[in-house]
Amino acid sequence: MIVADSFKGQRVAVFGLAKTGISAARSLALGGATVLAWDDKPAARDKAAAEGVALADLRAADWSGIAALVLAPGVPLTHPEPHDVVKLARAAQVPVIGDMELFACSSQRLAGTRVVMITGTNGKSTTTALTAHLLAAAGVPVAVGGNLGTAVLDLEPLPAGGVYVFEISSYQIDLIDTLVPDVAVLLNITPDHLDRHGGMAGYVAVKERLFRDQRPDQVAIVGIDDEFSAGIADRIAARGGDLRPLAVGQVLDAGISARDGTLYEDGVARFDLTALPRLPGAHNWQNVGAAYGALRGLGLGAAAILAGLDTFPGLAHRMEQVGSRGPVRFVNDSKATNADAAAKALAAYDRIYWIAGGKPKAGGITTLSAFWPRIARAYLIGEAAEDFAATLQGHVPAVITGTLEAAVAAAARDAAADRDGAPVVLLSPACASFDQFTSFEARGDRFRALVQSLGEVAA
Repeated sequence: MIVADSFKGQRVAVFGLAKTGISAARSLALGGATVLAWDDKPAARDKAAAEGVALADLRAADWSGIAALVLAPGVPLTHPEPHDVVKLARAAQVPVIGDMELFACSSQRLAGTRVVMITGTNGKSTTTALTAHLLAAAGVPVAVGGNLGTAVLDLEPLPAGGVYVFEISSYQIDLIDTLVPDVAVLLNITPDHLDRHGGMAGYVAVKERLFRDQRPDQVAIVGIDDEFSAGIADRIAARGGDLRPLAVGQVLDAGISARDGTLYEDGVARFDLTALPRLPGAHNWQNVGAAYGALRGLGLGAAAILAGLDTFPGLAHRMEQVGSRGPVRFVNDSKATNADAAAKALAAYDRIYWIAGGKPKAGGITTLSAFWPRIARAYLIGEAAEDFAATLQGHVPAVITGTLEAAVAAAARDAAADRDGAPVVLLSPACASFDQFTSFEARGDRFRALVQSLGEVAA
């Protein structure tokens, strides 16, 4: 664990006791702080107490002697309105920070280590994992965490020369004060989490904050395929930052780009992306380009980076091929919790038996109409089923199956009878999971288990 020792001898409040909050509370206590931790949920408090975290009701606390409030990223900071505990902290002029800021100030973050931070509406988990994999394959000491997997303070300190690779959400960026990445990556921006940022302008502004304090010797890699990210890139370039634009579908004379399955650097072809079966589709070309650009920004040579691409295993729930049955492939893309994410998978396959639905998000699936010809049949589950069926009517044959169990059985049967092309049974819900599952991971795990239960399924 990385010890948060910058508040030694001081009282620090921690609110929100899921993974990040418990990690912060333990790290602060090890660093000599007096921790006052709380959560509105009794079950979360019980779990924290069982792990040795000292509890104190922050609504009844004396805020005059508290040095900082460490807020879990899932707790509202500004919108729809600040949480009650945030209001108490601000009234007492107590700074509100996150665990990333504790990492930034820790004496265990040695000089000579560097930080890569990766954000974007979609693709950041795959890019983060791939970046860490390529660094490790090149022999660089690496630790990976943040919004992906391990909480930042639960990582082990790296030696000089090591690289921390963090996936970072907009919620986490909101809670950073002094941590500045040596390489900052923005993949893309599409509407998401707008309730937490007061609208699209607020969401874009938070993403742009990642680059705000970068020095001229620190690298900014920004996807320019959407207007919001392109605007950020323009502003970075205007102030003289080390901008390395990233594009898919065109070849850039300066920057990283991909077109027709080839990765380019400054207009020079570097790699055949179609040779990566675990990273299919144009959206993964962007992920590979971002990871490649990040390592180039750290000073690694092209050959050392490209050598690690073939061994990347991919991520669970992100276009994960979970098995095949004869000519039929089964793909778990449960992480696709909005239409833009589902579009990436729909673009990657030509003959799709699509399982979609769940707890709907704003906008539905109308933006996916360009992919209707690729879908042989749709199997609709959860709360969104009827609305999705109405959208697809007259365009895509669809059936409301209601449950994932019924959808997998029907899709497997229909795909097995398909004699056209290479059929794919694709779980890419374009919805959150919370109507029927506790998380997208639980939904994807259930899909994988259902596929395996069909019998005669090859890995």
